[in-house]
Amino acid sequence: MSSKVEIANRALQILGAKRIVSLTEDSRNARAIAAAYEPVKRAEIRKHPWSFAIKRVQLAADATAPIFTRSNSFPLPSDYLRILSPDPEVNMNDLDWIIEGRNIITNDSAPLDVRYLWDVQDPNLFDSTFREVLAAKLAEQLCEELTQSNTKVATAQAFYKDALAEAKRTNAIEKVAEKPPEDEWVTIRN
Repeated sequence: MSSKVEIANRALQILGAKRIVSLTEDSRNARAIAAAYEPVKRAEIRKHPWSFAIKRVQLAADATAPIFTRSNSFPLPSDYLRILSPDPEVNMNDLDWIIEGRNIITNDSAPLDVRYLWDVQDPNLFDSTFREVLAAKLAEQLCEELTQSNTKVATAQAFYKDALAEAKRTNAIEKVAEKPPEDEWVTIRN
């Protein structure tokens, strides 16, 4: 079983810092990790289409339509981090979706099929390589605050870069590659 404390302690281990028992304990390391954990986690999930963080939903249209340009508005889910193509094998250039605030504005009718990256709360759902990425990023972000060492900052950055490359490679093996957007020249010619 993985936990936020396990990920936090891995970050502290990378830094050579004292481990914690809880994110709520009264220690400098715990306070630093507790403040950084959620923002860093959300940013790292949003950066890449991780298989463990993909969710599918059908959205109902909002009762209030957009004032102009498009005919429907669909509120994004509360745990939304980033939109993905509804079908990874279909070119997203065909979609007329615009994200404004917390809504998708489109001419598509309800229900709207959406794939998105969600804010995963349970660390047990993270891929093991992503846990390492998250710990490495926390270490990188908190290195200066906790160690005041430029050498350790460079080491933490290198560790993060290597962990991210390995996690992306592992994630890519487990899923079908998304079709890249079609160039306008090709679209017009067809």
